[in-house]
Amino acid sequence: MAALEIPLTPQAQRFSITLDGIVYRMRALWNDAEEGGWTLDIGDEDGVLLVAGIPLVVGVDLLAQHRHLGFTGGLYVTTDRGAGEIPTYPGLGQTAHLFYVTTA
Repeated sequence: MAALEIPLTPQAQRFSITLDGIVYRMRALWNDAEEGGWTLDIGDEDGVLLVAGIPLVVGVDLLAQHRHLGFTGGLYVTTDRGAGEIPTYPGLGQTAHLFYVTTA
């Protein structure tokens, strides 16, 4: 098992990343609503949206319910402040981190 931190900054962003040999396009967005927070969209190399609005929450594999789309690893959010902490706007990439974990 190997873990790769996906580098993020505390701002809305779009980027491409290769995971297990497959190129994905990702977009992180902040939802400023009362119960909002950070979300992640994932598209394929051509920009076709695969999954939209995944909430960045701690303690679960964010891709677990999307295995049918061919994801071979898992996405996990951790925070420096503890297991129940929700990533804040200024905390993304600072105290809250996104990791891709391979199973092979």
